[in-house]
Amino acid sequence: MSEPFSLTGQEILVVEDESMLRKRLARHLEEQGAAVTVAANLAEARNALESLAFDFALVDVNLPDGYGLDLLKAGTFSPNTFIVIMTAEGGIPRAVEAIRLGAHDYLAKPFDPNELPLIFLRCRQIRNAHRLEQFRQDQETSSKEELFFGSRLKEYKAQLDKIIRADERLQKDLPPILIEGETGTGKSSIARWVHYHGPRREAAFIEVNCSALPDSLAESELFGHERGAFTDAKSARIGLFEAADGGSLFLDEIPSLSPAIQAKVLTALETKKIRRVGASREIQVDVRILAATNQKLPQLIEDGVFREDLYHRLNLLEVYMPPLRERAEDIPELAVYMLKALSRKYRMPDLRISDNGLDRLQQYTWPGNIRELIHELERAIILEDQPTLELQQLQTPVRPASSGDSRRLDPTEWLNPDFAFPESGFDLEAATLRLIERALDQCRGNVSKAARLLGVSRDFIRYRIK
Repeated sequence: MSEPFSLTGQEILVVEDESMLRKRLARHLEEQGAAVTVAANLAEARNALESLAFDFALVDVNLPDGYGLDLLKAGTFSPNTFIVIMTAEGGIPRAVEAIRLGAHDYLAKPFDPNELPLIFLRCRQIRNAHRLEQFRQDQETSSKEELFFGSRLKEYKAQLDKIIRADERLQKDLPPILIEGETGTGKSSIARWVHYHGPRREAAFIEVNCSALPDSLAESELFGHERGAFTDAKSARIGLFEAADGGSLFLDEIPSLSPAIQAKVLTALETKKIRRVGASREIQVDVRILAATNQKLPQLIEDGVFREDLYHRLNLLEVYMPPLRERAEDIPELAVYMLKALSRKYRMPDLRISDNGLDRLQQYTWPGNIRELIHELERAIILEDQPTLELQQLQTPVRPASSGDSRRLDPTEWLNPDFAFPESGFDLEAATLRLIERALDQCRGNVSKAARLLGVSRDFIRYRIK
């Protein structure tokens, strides 16, 4: 974090038996906006810790009724409280012991109280890093991951590059991104790509599948909780918003969140502040939100299950991942690209796909999209156990080429070659409406985009719909 750490609103416990130093530290911290509780001995400290939750604690080693280290040995502090030990000259060995017991830093007396914000900043960074380790999934590998951008995705690659350039200019307060697409189209890969190619590539990238969060735990998981906030809250815990501070938080399948949690996410987006469950104060966070959905949010808004205000806030930057069936021309090259990675995984060099196998790939409808493609390639590697894959498990008939024509079927050809007009006649108007509906569906209701796909004016589409 590049800015000075603000003590405003921080709950700090000062455990010090020397009256003058105790008062001086409390006054200095309060002048910077902290809420300070003082204790002159172990008994007072225990009482304070029993009833209050603290962000930081300044604890003297030597106290009238024992050692400050006794608080650490007894596990009196919440895991979310960061402890700085104060020790007189010559007390370094005890300070080192305190670090082994769970303290996060120490100060040798006398010290300048102006050092405290820097010490607390370091503690906060340690806290976030600790939480981050629970959610980071092979960051080094992910940061080097490159996506396959075939011909169908060139326009999306250009859009992503524009977003990255804007991010580099802004650095802070990055706008949210909404990633839409069917299940398996690669939405999470796009989110990771945006993060690791942007200005926050060295910071946290935390991914959470909202559909896997029970309603009873979603608020605590995202925003954290204080000790005693609910029955099982035996200790305080920071949430994913805090853990991702300075980095990115990817909310996959965001429509799964309840409207109440959606409201809290909206507040966090607008105010850059969150509040833990059971807390009375807000915490400032700077998090880049990437949200993904495989459902049409406008329809969910109409159904009353998704907040319209959150949709408009998330939809500032929109990225759409088309299903694999709409980019059939990319499938052969994409399959070869993925096969190389799978070959390394299974230590089987020089794997390739036969011509018939490529035909099967292009003619299959891929309801599971890229995820299904990966699974089918992996299944073929295991079951066929041959250097050339036929992918016969797809059970997709290969259409024979016509006499004298060895070309494969054009995947952009929309008319079924076996189609024949019915004897009863053909409803051209109904067919036109079906084409319009298909174009609108592909463009997620954007009339202008659908008109460009069909080569007609927006008014033509509006008239036909009416």
